[in-house]
Amino acid sequence: MAELPFRILGETPDLLVVEKPPFLLVHPTRLGGPLTLWDYLKELLAFEIASGGQVSLINRIDRETSGIVLIAKHHAAARACAMAMERGEIEKEYLAIVIGWPERESWSVEAPLLRLGEVMPSKIWLKRGVHFSGASACTEFQVRERFTHAKHGPLALIRCIPLTGRTHQIRVHLAHSGHPVVGDKIYGPSEECYLDFMETGWSSTLEKQLWHPRHALHSSILGVNFLGTSYRWECMLPPDLQNLLTGQLGKL
Repeated sequence: MAELPFRILGETPDLLVVEKPPFLLVHPTRLGGPLTLWDYLKELLAFEIASGGQVSLINRIDRETSGIVLIAKHHAAARACAMAMERGEIEKEYLAIVIGWPERESWSVEAPLLRLGEVMPSKIWLKRGVHFSGASACTEFQVRERFTHAKHGPLALIRCIPLTGRTHQIRVHLAHSGHPVVGDKIYGPSEECYLDFMETGWSSTLEKQLWHPRHALHSSILGVNFLGTSYRWECMLPPDLQNLLTGQLGKL
């Protein structure tokens, strides 16, 4: 088996929990594409699959997002997790590094989201936005630390608690709050950053605009009530985001 690019955080007979690194796709997007988390999991859980099991990703995070992913090893476990999610018994928290210092120590955003292409012309098919006709979405935010970066000025480390699970919800709600995630190619300084990245890849021009090669968002805590037993996993910020924070002059 190929060396695993992720770390196993925990395992039970029914569940597997891993820490996904940034830039690893969760699912294949095309034939012949790069190996994905799903590909590695199929190999890792080959015995379970041969015995009638499956690989079911309970929470899915973007390619650039790092952090915790929960996997069910068989259909009954996947169904139990889905029911726990419907009952609100899955806890999810993220950490984000954002531009600027929020005025308040904590706040919430309750703003509906939809794919912008449904209501207006959009160059980016997957781009989401706040719109009255969208699906309800709510996120709670708390400032963990405020930093003055030596090069980029005021930044903040934010605890993010999504109460709903819409696509790009945290990133859109932070941008809507006036504090986009550092490195966000879609909701940061300009959506042209995403278009340029898709055409040329990471470049010195993009580095000047975005500061960091990926959006600074990390899935840090995941908990679930699984068939009456409570589980909770945590993982720290990965090295690249820790390094981003160490380029600081001081903190409040």
